[in-house]
Amino acid sequence: MEIVTKIAPIILALIMLGLGLGLKIDDFTRILKTPRDFFVGFFSQLIILPLVAYLLIIILKVPPEIAIGVMIIAAAPGGVTSNILTKFANGDVALSISLTAVISLISIITVPLIIFTTADLFGITDVSQNISMTGIALKMFLVVTVPVILGMIIRKFAENFVNSKIQIFEKLNIILFVIFFIAAFYEERENFIDFLMQAGFITSVLNITMMIVAYYLGKTFASGVKQQKCIALECGLQNGTLAIFVSTQIFGTDIVYITPTAAYALIMYITGFIFVFLLKNKV
Repeated sequence: MEIVTKIAPIILALIMLGLGLGLKIDDFTRILKTPRDFFVGFFSQLIILPLVAYLLIIILKVPPEIAIGVMIIAAAPGGVTSNILTKFANGDVALSISLTAVISLISIITVPLIIFTTADLFGITDVSQNISMTGIALKMFLVVTVPVILGMIIRKFAENFVNSKIQIFEKLNIILFVIFFIAAFYEERENFIDFLMQAGFITSVLNITMMIVAYYLGKTFASGVKQQKCIALECGLQNGTLAIFVSTQIFGTDIVYITPTAAYALIMYITGFIFVFLLKNKV
């Protein structure tokens, strides 16, 4: 996992830079115009998703190493992929972008808090030496927040150029994640399938359960079908690169902690596209 550990911060920073290039101040101030929809999505992803993950871990009696890996992916914010699939599903893209932007920025606090808290609950003790919640938050700030802000500044001063190339940046983000995933798979190809089988069931149940829960929370509390689609996809499509980065920073190169992220990454694309196919024309 040495290669993956080295390239994770670089690829994550590039992905977050791409996210920043697609953002404007309006994506943050829009929250004030539609606070109910934003709050439903925010609450679903930041509170309900980790809670559902934790309950499933207890119910299914998942081993601690797999369990903490599941919590890492559950704590991760949505990625650019959720914005793209929301567009394909005829959902509320503006809401999707706002949720991704805000939750990504505050993830430097929420992700370490969720991970270190659940690590204590699961009795996980093999955290890398000299790693603290503050240390992880600082590293996440450098590879998450700084690139997003930099991307927004670049867009501010070169908006016409960025707007004309925004689809390229979106596709590049997906390509970077795929390259990263392939590198992780290749480096641990001898053990990967076994670990994937161990984590596949819990991550499948989590992904499907959460998309259904989020969709019906949106149906009950959000303002319309477009918002329902957005909230479900935001809760079902997580930033896998960020999850792997956090995992390697906290637990070193032990692949068992990264496996749930890899399993979830495969599953979320399948379920995400099925969701889009089934509900694209629902109005």
